[in-house]
Amino acid sequence: MKISLFNISNFRVDGGAMFGVIPKALWSRQVQADELNTIDLSLTSMVIETAGRVILVDAGWGGKQDAKFFRHAYLHGGSGLTGGLAECGYRPEDVTDVIVTHLHADHCGGCFVNAPGEGTAPLFTNAFYHISRAQWEWANESNLREEDAYLPENIRPFGESGRLNLIEEPGELYPGVALRICYGHTPGLIVPVISFRGKTLVYTGDLIPTMAHIPLLWNMAYDLLPLVTIAEKQEILEDALKGDHLLVFQHDPQYECCTVTETPKGIRAGIKGRLSDFI
Repeated sequence: MKISLFNISNFRVDGGAMFGVIPKALWSRQVQADELNTIDLSLTSMVIETAGRVILVDAGWGGKQDAKFFRHAYLHGGSGLTGGLAECGYRPEDVTDVIVTHLHADHCGGCFVNAPGEGTAPLFTNAFYHISRAQWEWANESNLREEDAYLPENIRPFGESGRLNLIEEPGELYPGVALRICYGHTPGLIVPVISFRGKTLVYTGDLIPTMAHIPLLWNMAYDLLPLVTIAEKQEILEDALKGDHLLVFQHDPQYECCTVTETPKGIRAGIKGRLSDFI
């Protein structure tokens, strides 16, 4: 097995939205905000090569929308989707599987590109797409709270591709690659858990988007069911503590991953750094 991480792009979002009920006086000690109260986030994707498969976890925003759509995202830096894959040694056609953690635009938009005319075409021409059934059904119903994140031009092509695999239950997708399913952020969020060289890597996605979100109450205003998020985080953090798991962050521009440790205030980050520091 081979595991690689790459940052598609950095972007900026409102710091208050990223930390919900936590006062700025507290979260600003951990994350620096600018004069507009926005903070920097990354779009870190994972590539897992195992047993003849090349598995990509999430594909970023993509580029199907116009400049007006991205005017508040402040995209900057990163390697791009195809550029990041190339840095890891892959072409889009090498990707055999895409695990889409959920269908919010910043996670799935890159899977399809604009085609001549009004249609779309798959960027990953040989890939199957793995999405939880709970998230697929929820996204296709849409709702007022998330309608800006569920874009028809992102979601419709998965159903038309003939390559959509709906995950019904948590479990192993391929040897060494298991999927947990969570419901606090949005119904059916997939959290990949990878067994690699005697270690367990947990790609925490939007459940624990950055290292600053490890404390149980430090959660996003975007979460639909905050109490469920807390319970799901607690289970994953307790498992990580017992099993010495490595948490891999999708949106932390500074730290790719960390261990966890017990403190008087609860489970917190332990050793932190880049994935290459640990494996």
